Amino acid sequence: MDFQDYKSFWNDKASTPTGAMVAVDGSHDERTLRLTGAFSAAQARAALGFAPGDRVFELGCGVGRIGRELAGEVAHWHGLDIAENMLEVARGRLAGVGDCAFSPLRRSRLDALEDASMDKGYCVAVFIHMDKEDFVLYLRDVARVLRPGGLFYFDHWNLAHPVGWRRFSLEVDQAARLPPGQRKDVARNQFCVPQEVEAYVRGAGLEVLAVVTDTPWVQVVARKPDGDAAAAAREAARLQAAAPRISYGAQWTAYFDAIVADEARAQPPHSLLALLAREPADDPVALMFRAWIHGAWRSRPDWGPVPAGLEPGA
Repeated sequence: MDFQDYKSFWNDKASTPTGAMVAVDGSHDERTLRLTGAFSAAQARAALGFAPGDRVFELGCGVGRIGRELAGEVAHWHGLDIAENMLEVARGRLAGVGDCAFSPLRRSRLDALEDASMDKGYCVAVFIHMDKEDFVLYLRDVARVLRPGGLFYFDHWNLAHPVGWRRFSLEVDQAARLPPGQRKDVARNQFCVPQEVEAYVRGAGLEVLAVVTDTPWVQVVARKPDGDAAAAAREAARLQAAAPRISYGAQWTAYFDAIVADEARAQPPHSLLALLAREPADDPVALMFRAWIHGAWRSRPDWGPVPAGLEPGA
């Protein structure tokens, strides 16, 4: 199907609750969604240093994968998404969790949020699906809705990292197989180098406090300028110490690289299985990837029986 805009694309992906979960990050069940949500929420906590009185927004909240883990820790959480079908699932998942609001996105703006009304915001694995013009338009509006001194955390594919390049190469190989008119999916993956991402942030009127580039992701914490250089320096120092907790990390990167390698060979994720077999059953990152691969394998009958050791509790 040929979709003309982001909204129709993501509403179609989220036409069922299960489809919505899979579209967000490949999670095929609630257990996996909670594991991946907890991982991403921990990164956001390290990046933004949430306080109980904070008013926080999530740009591209999807089914509330991350918001479900964070909304109860702050004064107000506002989830925004382009797809109403995603928001419907998110409302159900966050029912009774903190003070929440939900709003649809339109025209690459955060129209539901007032000027200087939010303390902090974040956007995870969303800008990667946008044309760069829309990426910048949203960053401009992030600058509008943050209070002076407010913080914003986001990530983007890192083309300068070797694994990021290999992930991009999958897109290049796909383009080589398709006629030109079929190459440009409306929500296709986009890739940036860190310097490009920083240029967009500064061009949108925000200041860059931290950039983490040691994985296939460029991870940025930006700040709305308020003229307080000392406060900005304190935040930058905090973020320097927090960088290992913000980063996806070497273990996550190795697992993801294995997935990319198997996709390039058009085979099931045997390389990832081999890496996971070496890890303790209670290793949190390995547990998350085991849950993910279990759901993915169940959805692919052509891969054969689900390997032993992937079942929940194994």
